[in-house]
Amino acid sequence: MEISPGIRNAVRAVIVRDEAVLVQRKEYESGEVRYTLPGGAPETGETLEEGLQRECREEIGTEVAVGDLWHVADFFKPRETDPPTVRQVVEFLFRCEVPADYDASNGPRPDRHQVAVEWLPLAGMVESDLFPRSFRSLFSSPDSLRDRVYLGRIT
Repeated sequence: MEISPGIRNAVRAVIVRDEAVLVQRKEYESGEVRYTLPGGAPETGETLEEGLQRECREEIGTEVAVGDLWHVADFFKPRETDPPTVRQVVEFLFRCEVPADYDASNGPRPDRHQVAVEWLPLAGMVESDLFPRSFRSLFSSPDSLRDRVYLGRIT
């Protein structure tokens, strides 16, 4: 499989409350369901934090308190092109918080395929449809990968 030129940066909000993680639910024409962390690519001229704030306003409908950088990973994301290609994405995961009165719901500009925003219980995270699948292990226990910032290549 050919790797597309250029590297894309992506910022993700890791929001944990009451033993659950805030995720976007995405449904595809094939019937596949995936859960993703809120976020996306910063626009030209935006810092990682500014891009994360904008993405959260658009996708989950709220400002977030952006905390520490939690993890960085290289994700080689398969693309549905002809012929099939892979895009390298550097994922920056930040610990974030939403306002105490936040009610999980789509923002004014949800992602394509996004049908809902939900709290996914930590207890079932390892078996969930969280994408990329390597992110599941980040929530397997309170100490999961606690001391590592750079995760290397994920799938």
